[in-house]
Parts: sequence; structure tokens; C-alpha cells
Amino acid sequence: MCGVDSILFTMGKLRIREDFHALSRSRYGIAGFVMALAILIGGCRSNRQIKVAVIPRTEGTLLWDPIHTGAEIAADGTDVQIYWTAPTREDDVDAQIRLVERVVKGNYQGLVLAPDQALSLITPVRRALAQGIPTVIIGSPLPIPAGGDLYYILNDDTEGGRMAGQRIAELLKGHGSVALLGINPDVTGIMIRVRAFEEFLAQHYPDIHVVERREGTLNVPHEQQVAEDVLRSNPNLDAIVAFMWTTVDGTLLALDSRPMNHDIKMIGFDAEGLPPFNQQPKLDSVIQENSRSLGQQAIQLIRQRRLGASPPNTMLISPKLITRQNIDSDEVMAMMSGDWKLGHWHWSSTR
Repeated sequence: MCGVDSILFTMGKLRIREDFHALSRSRYGIAGFVMALAILIGGCRSNRQIKVAVIPRTEGTLLWDPIHTGAEIAADGTDVQIYWTAPTREDDVDAQIRLVERVVKGNYQGLVLAPDQALSLITPVRRALAQGIPTVIIGSPLPIPAGGDLYYILNDDTEGGRMAGQRIAELLKGHGSVALLGINPDVTGIMIRVRAFEEFLAQHYPDIHVVERREGTLNVPHEQQVAEDVLRSNPNLDAIVAFMWTTVDGTLLALDSRPMNHDIKMIGFDAEGLPPFNQQPKLDSVIQENSRSLGQQAIQLIRQRRLGASPPNTMLISPKLITRQNIDSDEVMAMMSGDWKLGHWHWSSTR
């Protein structure tokens, strides 16, 4: 009970009602009464905060830390209070599950989650939904349809796959061979990218042939070994598309360690920092998801939902092709920025 009736009830307990007529005889008494009423009402309003837990796949990288920036921009000056926490490693699925379960047991009015693995997070997310917690999945989807309190704000992986296909076509001038590395079946978004890439080439550039498809891991030395094997098996390979950033690192190491008779073109996805074009001339470009926008849109959606609006259950955010030509642009620098310390916001943690 936090309305005016509750305030009057409390004030009645304090015998303020009995003294009101006496107070009203003086303009100072009336002013004091109004001030007390305003303080009590303001105190009630301050308790109506929307606590939202934000759990990315990991922290400490320029892929996921910009979510800090986006979430703060959306929450700043509103009644939203952000609680940020994440696994220390992107492959620590059990840790992410525990964090979601902690949110379910806590007093939260919203959850923003970038799942490390599609299948393993289904049950924890369903528990959050059963508790009436509006949940926004960002980045890559789960195999659960949107609806009710479940929302998706996703990287447009179909567009990303097509973007990679178009870039490869331009680099190879419509003819050549390409290897697809870092295919992770546990991440739905990656599988969508791969399918879109292959469909785009098959439809528009049939003279570009995919000669290798290799699964990827979050282990750079393993990805280096895979890339070395692919290069040995395909000495005339023209291009490589690496769908995970660990695969990019491993493949670049493999390319550096092998003398090549020709120049291999390389495209990567989702850099964990600004793409090192100056140090890695073989890296042509990176297709980067806009994690800052994902965080900002997710917080705005939950606040709209808690205020009674009916936001759309699915939203797609376009990725950005980063090249040597645009890496220093304001758009790219803002998208990659992890500077969330605007000076007046205190970040908390569920830990």
C-alpha cells in the first residue's frame, strides 16, 4: 500500500490528521503539511524501481562490454536499476545457468541474457518466465518461440551471412574456393550465418565453391591446428571465412606460419577488440554485431513492458562490416566503445 490512502493512514497513526486543522490555521503549518506529504509520496515512488539483471556471454571484451554502454544509456535517468554479471569464460555454460537461476530466485523485474549455448539455457529461461520475469534474449536466439514475456533482440545473422558472401564475391571477383571455419552448432546465430552465406553464393555466385566446412571451438591452439590442416589439404584455397573470433586468431597464426604461393583473403566475425588490420594484413574485414545497441534496446523494451506497453516480441539489429577504410569512423568507434562510466551511475552485481 503506497498511495495517498496509505500515507493518510500512516499520518493518522502519527495523529497528523488530528492536528491538521490546527496546522491549517497557519500558512507555515499548511506548508509543512504539504512538504511532509510530498516527502512521503516521493519515498514511495523511489521504491518502485525496475531491477533488471543483464547477463552477457562473458565480460571483459570489446564484443560484450559495449552492452554496458547501451544498458546505461537506456537506464540513465529512469527507474531502471541494472545488475550486471557474467561468466568469466564464454564456454562456462554452467556458470551462466547458475547466474540465471539466481535471478529467478531474487527480486528482479527483468532479465537480459546472451546465451552461451542454445539448448542448455532453455530450462533456466523457462523458470524465469514461470516467475513472471520479462526476459529478453539478445545476440543469438534460443529454440523457444517468442511470445508472452519472452522477447528476442537479435543480431541479424541472416544479413551478416549475406554480407560475408557479398564481400567474398567482391574479393574473388566471382570465382574461386572458400573454406568455412569456426562453425559452432551450439550457437544458433552462427548456424544462421553459415546457411545464409552458402545460400547467397549458390544463388548469385555459383562459381565460388565452398571446399571445407569445419566446426569451431573457443580454443585458439585447436583452431590453429584445424586451419593448418585445411591449408595443407587445399593448397590453392582462395579465401577463408572464420565465424568465431578464436577461429580468426588461430587461422591468422596458421597463415603466418606457412609460406603461401598466393594471397588468401580472410573475413572474420565478432572481434573481441578493434580488428588488428595493421598487424594482420591477411585479415580483410570483420562483420561485427552491434552489442551496444542490443543492450540499449533490451533495457528500453523491459521498461516499456513493465509500464504496460506491448513492445514487439522480436527485433533484429543489423551488424556492421568493419574494414580498413571505416575502422576509425565515429560510427564504428561508438559501436565498439565499452566506456560505460558516464560519471553518475553505480553498477551492481548479482554476485
